[in-house]
Amino acid sequence: MMMRADALRNRELILDAACHAFASRGPDVPLEEIAAEAGVGVATLYRRFPTREDLLDAVASRQIELYERALRKALADPDPWQGFSSFVRTVTEIQAKQPGLAEMLMVPCHGPDEARSAAVFEGYLELVHRAQRNGSLRADYVPEDLPMLLMANAGVLRGTAQSAPRAWKRLVEYLLQAFSCPKARALPAAPTPSQMQRAMNNPVD
Repeated sequence: MMMRADALRNRELILDAACHAFASRGPDVPLEEIAAEAGVGVATLYRRFPTREDLLDAVASRQIELYERALRKALADPDPWQGFSSFVRTVTEIQAKQPGLAEMLMVPCHGPDEARSAAVFEGYLELVHRAQRNGSLRADYVPEDLPMLLMANAGVLRGTAQSAPRAWKRLVEYLLQAFSCPKARALPAAPTPSQMQRAMNNPVD
């Protein structure tokens, strides 16, 4: 059954408010505050999302959709480096607009969108492998380097949000240039996937 226009509008208002609230104040923010920010009643929120988990799943689904769109564009680019770098730029831009939510890309999803989340990660791996095969991405780049970039960028975003809100772009371009340097000296050992998963699941405030 199709959702009425007003119901659909309320759903989008709630999701907008939830994205902002979860990103800025964490997943335990009171749902009453989200309803107030959305300009709807608490009863309306609960009709659309009966539990907090339902709302978190819907926010995750919306976030995954942004990554899917970025991934399709990146994989369609015939230039492997341009595809890889455009995906990194898009993910970090999402992070700048919604701090705290971009990390969903690297945290395993166990909800209804688990398969979609896994497909995005597999697509990201394909971007990495394509760029490494044609020699444009350094051979010792590992998938865990992207969540490390996001962690570093999160610090820049927090520290410069008021005084230099575009400073994060410089950091991203610095790192992309480092990623594309095939003759650079060898790097220290990368963290393992399990180490990065623990780090992403337990961020330091």
